Amino acid sequence: MGATILPDLGAEILIPFCAVVGIVFSLLQWVYVSRVQLSPARDSNSNSAAKNGYNDYLIEEEEGVNDTNVVQKCAEIQNAISEGATSFLYTEYKYVGAFMVAFAVLIFVFLGSVEGFSTSSHTCAYDETKICKPALATAIFSTISFLLGAITSVVSGFLGMKIATYANARTTLEARKGVGKAFIVAFRSGAVMGFLLAANGLLVLYIVILVFKMYYGEDWGGLFESITGYGLGGSSMALFGRVGGGIYTKAADVGADLVGKVERNIPEDDPRNPAVIADNVGDNVGDIAGMGSDLFGSYAESSCAALVVASISSFGINHELTAMLYPLIVSSIGIIVCLITTLFATDFFEIKAVKEIEPALKKQLIISTVLMTIGVAIVTWISVPSSFTIFNFGTQKVVKNWQLFLCVCVGLWAGLIIGFVTEYYTSNAYSPVQDVADSCRTGAATNIIFGLALGYKSVIIPIFAIAVSIFVSFSFAAMYGIAVAALGMLSTIATGLAIDAYGPISDNAGGIAEMAGMSHRIRERTDALDAAGNTTAAIGKGFAIGSAALVSLALFGAFVSRAGIATVDVLTPKVFIGLIVGAMLPYWFSAMTMKSVGSAALKMVEEVRRQFNTIPGLMEGTAKPDYATCVKISTDASIKEMIPPGALVMLTPLIVGIFFGVETLSGVLAGSLVSGVQIAISASNTGGAWDNAKKYIEAGASEHARTLGPKGSDPHKAAVIGDTVGDPLKDTSGPSLNILIKLMAVESLVFAPFFATHGGLLFKL
Repeated sequence: MGATILPDLGAEILIPFCAVVGIVFSLLQWVYVSRVQLSPARDSNSNSAAKNGYNDYLIEEEEGVNDTNVVQKCAEIQNAISEGATSFLYTEYKYVGAFMVAFAVLIFVFLGSVEGFSTSSHTCAYDETKICKPALATAIFSTISFLLGAITSVVSGFLGMKIATYANARTTLEARKGVGKAFIVAFRSGAVMGFLLAANGLLVLYIVILVFKMYYGEDWGGLFESITGYGLGGSSMALFGRVGGGIYTKAADVGADLVGKVERNIPEDDPRNPAVIADNVGDNVGDIAGMGSDLFGSYAESSCAALVVASISSFGINHELTAMLYPLIVSSIGIIVCLITTLFATDFFEIKAVKEIEPALKKQLIISTVLMTIGVAIVTWISVPSSFTIFNFGTQKVVKNWQLFLCVCVGLWAGLIIGFVTEYYTSNAYSPVQDVADSCRTGAATNIIFGLALGYKSVIIPIFAIAVSIFVSFSFAAMYGIAVAALGMLSTIATGLAIDAYGPISDNAGGIAEMAGMSHRIRERTDALDAAGNTTAAIGKGFAIGSAALVSLALFGAFVSRAGIATVDVLTPKVFIGLIVGAMLPYWFSAMTMKSVGSAALKMVEEVRRQFNTIPGLMEGTAKPDYATCVKISTDASIKEMIPPGALVMLTPLIVGIFFGVETLSGVLAGSLVSGVQIAISASNTGGAWDNAKKYIEAGASEHARTLGPKGSDPHKAAVIGDTVGDPLKDTSGPSLNILIKLMAVESLVFAPFFATHGGLLFKL
């Protein structure tokens, strides 16, 4: 089979080295962001300081607003947002922590019972000549890796939220110096989150493998089977983070928009609106903490899927460590590539005008993809033998290293295509969104019809891209090919997350500018940053959904191998009923999440109306609204409402596996994958298009947009209604669906030995 050029020691040094570089780089970006002062103290010796270059660049743009007051106000608002987000996440994690412990016990009991909690070793399933560790060991180590994955996921989300709430007001203050300065602060803070998450995920996974290896020794099949718990932990936390955060943010957003903009005709983020703090808190807990945990889950699962398949292939059987760690080496190089890419946005080129923002973010995607292609070529050449075999449903398939390189590249470039198609359908620079905006002339109904049509149409090209990448990667390297294609799509995760987290930070910055009463010119700058951020958030969701499709297919393949199913025959009734039920699950799940947002928004609307009607002087701006009550409504609603959708996803594989067996479960997984991807893409893009159609009318940047505006006109009100309908689609149901697809697959994989031994009770009667 041939040895690898990179020795085992080289791989053992390279992976932690790249992870540490990523962590150091993110801390360096954080230091840069923290240099923006939030205390007006430096201003104390008035005019003498002004001449020393502190105040002169503000060009007196505040138009009579005292500078010290503005900085102080920004600091206060930032504090309120940060406190709200922190207290919500603490509450959420309390509930999620209890679930985590209960589920860990379940993993231990189910997997331990496969061999009746026996502690004696047995012959390996894939190689009769070798002795493997007992199932009890798999149970213990799977439980440990589940808890580690869950904790890493929670920490990733929490750190992301902390960084975003730290940077939002700093972005607002930098906007006084120009749009370029504000862009750099927002982008650097996004990079802090992106690199911390990518590096932490890689480092923890690598350490877990090393520690488990001490016990497992030669039994690599058992070792990597127990590692799958890491992916399960990561994704189960992401599910609650995404659903809980999504319900929180959209209840506040819908409530604030409907009463504030449509009924009271006050601008977005107006400090008189009681739901405005809850809305800004929501951006951080939903779009940042939720997105962070979600992409971490995808990354952990695609690594686990690739490792499981490789452990029963020639890499695992011959104990070739460097080749075995290939998925981690790809991710390590990804961190270095993203680091170089980030410098293009922050150091090599400076943004001087509003129109340069979106191209700069798009260049990030292109540069990282091109550099990563070169990186993958080098890594594949040095760390994989020129020829090897991959386990392919009972047979060993011979694969060449250049074929493996193509598998990773197909995923990498499919991600870029999905990103650009998403951008085309959701950015107001192109005709699809402009058509949606134009349809607002005749009211909200035509706006909704156009928006839905756009969402359905936007599914076509991404699905072809996913289909091509599945066909190519499976033809070359079976299920391992699909797993590394998913890793290819996620290899530039640090850059993807940086441009994704940039959006909510800019959104918050605009809110803070409005609440602090800064001049309209500053609000225009933050709005420009935010509109670009909206599109990049849609691109991020496209990546998350595309990678989820590939990841769950790879996990599905690993599950079928683990459960010992020779073929999945759609024509057998057992499998077909699973297919139909599986295809229904995303609809059931979406119904739950949409209804949750609706009922929470209902309470919010009533509360905001009550405050406007009963607090004297609120509309005049002489009295302060009661922000805390609105924050509490969002928190209570999201905690209560995230449990049923979460339970649906977590319990379905268990119930199907135990009562109907592995064949039916394989049908359920395939069905949910096929229908979930379509709904997720269309929901995210429909919502994104409605949001940007509204922003297109508000900005009034073109002749066409000015005929539809200004704010408060009938077309604008129709656009606001479309945006409000799209909110739960793009920020709650759509993004949570990709977790549903992955989570059910990884959970089935973890419990596969139990289902294969004890499952299918109803068919045994």
